[in-house]
Amino acid sequence: MPNEPTLGEVMRRLEDVRTDLKEDFRELGVRLDSKVSLERYQLEQVARDDALKLLIERVKGMEEARDQEERNRREEAQRIADRRAADRRLIFTALIAPVLLLVLTVYLNAQGAGA
Repeated sequence: MPNEPTLGEVMRRLEDVRTDLKEDFRELGVRLDSKVSLERYQLEQVARDDALKLLIERVKGMEEARDQEERNRREEAQRIADRRAADRRLIFTALIAPVLLLVLTVYLNAQGAGA
């Protein structure tokens, strides 16, 4: 009989087991309270996906606008370069060509007068 626990020890052990079970059930309850339902999880997932799609569309719009601005800037720079080239041709034909013709005429007259 000395190997068998006394009635008091059995009660203490049962009380410890009962306390441990209460704590475990309390922790389990807390964990279950922190879980969300499958429906709510799916709704949150759909909302997150929709928000992500909107964000992607917004970023694409911003990139397209930036690309369009870059194209417009390049086109404007090309127009300015073309206008400068046209202005140079105009300056050559309006100023330099007549001066060269005048010098050539004077030179030819000087050669003709000297002969």
